[in-house]
Amino acid sequence: MAIIKKFRIKSFKKQKPIVSLKKISLTYGKRQILDNINFEVNEGQILGLLGPNGVGKSTIFNLITGLVKPSYGSIFFTGIDATNYPIYERTRKFNIGFCPQYGGYFSDLTLFENLKCIAEILIKDNKIRDEKINKLISKFELDSVKDVKARLLSGGQKKKCVIALALLGDPKILLLDEPYSALDILTIKMVQEIIVNLQTENPKISIIICDHAARDILAVADTSIILSNGKVIAQGTPTQLMNDVKARSHYFGDSFKFS
Repeated sequence: MAIIKKFRIKSFKKQKPIVSLKKISLTYGKRQILDNINFEVNEGQILGLLGPNGVGKSTIFNLITGLVKPSYGSIFFTGIDATNYPIYERTRKFNIGFCPQYGGYFSDLTLFENLKCIAEILIKDNKIRDEKINKLISKFELDSVKDVKARLLSGGQKKKCVIALALLGDPKILLLDEPYSALDILTIKMVQEIIVNLQTENPKISIIICDHAARDILAVADTSIILSNGKVIAQGTPTQLMNDVKARSHYFGDSFKFS
């Protein structure tokens, strides 16, 4: 598949960490899921999380949202230690949008009703609320299915709906958990273009995206990290990762090519 992204942020003139995980470890019983994880996401950056099944990618999202608390270490948003902040407080205070791998919408409500339901919680002004809903429906080309119940939408339409719901609050941090899951090639390309366009339209939004499909992540991410056995074994731009010995031996393999 051709590279979707026309440019990449190779450096940040004014680095402004929006999300920072410092010395994060997590243990369930006797099983260690994450072991001394450290990374930052800068303002305006798209960061990819790569790694095999069960390596802890979705767990990192749960840690960032506050659904799970680390056994050790700290989570910072814009330099503020939010490790002990509950979900609702960190979501509102630091404006976090989350697109889960599955669900994320009300099945028996129409697409329009889904947007209206969440918008009524996030946006007080009726006029601004209606404008925002209509803008998102138009942006994602969902006019023809806005009155269709969410459970009857196609896979790509559901994904668009969930991303639109996450964007209602104009998030500064957007988490995308396996957005390509169970989608066909053309729909994956469509979702990739949506992600890249978000960065173009709002240069300050920070996006973290995880998936098993390495090529599809590398096509949109500015930088990525690779997890293996609960640790970060490599991080950098797609080119840097392609030339990283640990990245190839632990994840990509010798035959993997990205072009």
